[in-house]
Amino acid sequence: MSFQKLHVSAPIVEALQAKGYNYPTPIQQQAIPAILSGSDVLASAQTGTGKTASFAIPLLQRLSEQKGIRGVRGLVLTPTRELAIQVADNLTQYGENLALRSVLVYGGVSQVNQVRMIRQGADIIIATPGRLLDLIQQRIVQLSQLSMLVLDEADRMLDMGFIHDVKKILALAPPACQKVFLSATMPEPIQQLVASMLTNPVRIKVVAEKTASRIEQGVYYVSRGNKKALLKHVIAEQQMRNVLVFARTKRGADNIARDLSHAGIAAEAFHGNKSQGARQRSLTNFKKNTTRVLVATDIAARGIDINDLPFVINYEMPDTAETYTHRIGRTGRAGNTGTALSFCAHEEKDIWKNLNRITPGQIRTLTHPFVNH
Repeated sequence: MSFQKLHVSAPIVEALQAKGYNYPTPIQQQAIPAILSGSDVLASAQTGTGKTASFAIPLLQRLSEQKGIRGVRGLVLTPTRELAIQVADNLTQYGENLALRSVLVYGGVSQVNQVRMIRQGADIIIATPGRLLDLIQQRIVQLSQLSMLVLDEADRMLDMGFIHDVKKILALAPPACQKVFLSATMPEPIQQLVASMLTNPVRIKVVAEKTASRIEQGVYYVSRGNKKALLKHVIAEQQMRNVLVFARTKRGADNIARDLSHAGIAAEAFHGNKSQGARQRSLTNFKKNTTRVLVATDIAARGIDINDLPFVINYEMPDTAETYTHRIGRTGRAGNTGTALSFCAHEEKDIWKNLNRITPGQIRTLTHPFVNH
């Protein structure tokens, strides 16, 4: 199936083809026609399935077909700044042949430039909830002309405590505004939100290809004191580049990155105590291969979207199977294969046993030269 068969307009198809996107993914095949029809949509899909394009393409097309309407007509809400930046980049790419202006709005930085760009004219705003509410309360942003509202990663909004801000924003949308919700999981508060805010939604659920078919998983049993030495050994032995390492704490991420850098392995930490500018620079350096290793905490890593990421390492074990799946799901995306390695200390073996029950037989035990474990 081609994008043309989904009735995607020629200017958008041309932009997609210029990026090498010729065929829609399963989520796009279902979501694009549903959103183009004007229906409210509830879509459940994991990251890495092409979900951003599944709403970005019809959002751009529907707004480009509207004539004579001024003001903010499209709104995309995301839980993190990094995800907002990613969505904005995609909208810019797919809409490069359209006369639509997108503005990125998030906290942690001065609002001066954001306000200036909004006042110059914005058709679409991509925002995190807190900063958007601030601008609405200052009467800088008005939603009276809104025709489509997208709530991306609704379950993460709930996890991060943004659900009350989201409800306030949803209540400001005009009654006729089309609403599109995307959520990997459907906890009870999200189901309640759907019931109260969406009208007869088209429900779409795409089950991603099983992780084990794309990702080679392995575990090293190693003492806590030998983890840093093992990390350097594995990176050197396998000649790894573009490695995403997960640490449990911000301080731990800083220490790991510092230790790798002292060993001549270009590494940067990526966590919530870093400024937005610093995080974006680190992510850009990583994507450009200037930085070889990115050491991230779980919350910060939610905003990392890199299709070609060959290696993920759990330096410290995650507490839940869901977190483990989310971590290793950063690799093996967009049809690529990947490798996910875990470093399990004696104190973490109970955690590992619980995780291994979720994925029996999929994780190989690996050997290493540090026998004291």
